[in-house]
Amino acid sequence: MAWSKEFVKKEPTREEIDALGEPTVLEFGTDWCGYCQDAQPLIAKAFAAHPRITHIKIEDGRGRPLGRSFRVKLWPTLVFLKEGREAARLVRPESVQALEQAMQKIER
Repeated sequence: MAWSKEFVKKEPTREEIDALGEPTVLEFGTDWCGYCQDAQPLIAKAFAAHPRITHIKIEDGRGRPLGRSFRVKLWPTLVFLKEGREAARLVRPESVQALEQAMQKIER
């Protein structure tokens, strides 16, 4: 699964995320966030060049434990995971290049 346009219906648990073996990007945000909307074309373009990286788009906000466990403060926050561990993080990405550099850190 490469880039995902939709938020997941059920937020995964931290234990499920920590157990992931494949390179994964968690994207925390909301559908009404302007920064999140502005970042979508950049994120989609970066994922086009990295189809083997899994993208999980998670709606964040008050009472959402996964975002709190990653200490998400601003949207969108992208957490790049290699074997369930954080290898890079981007907050409000402004370029495809920054996304691709972070993706290279988690690709096998």
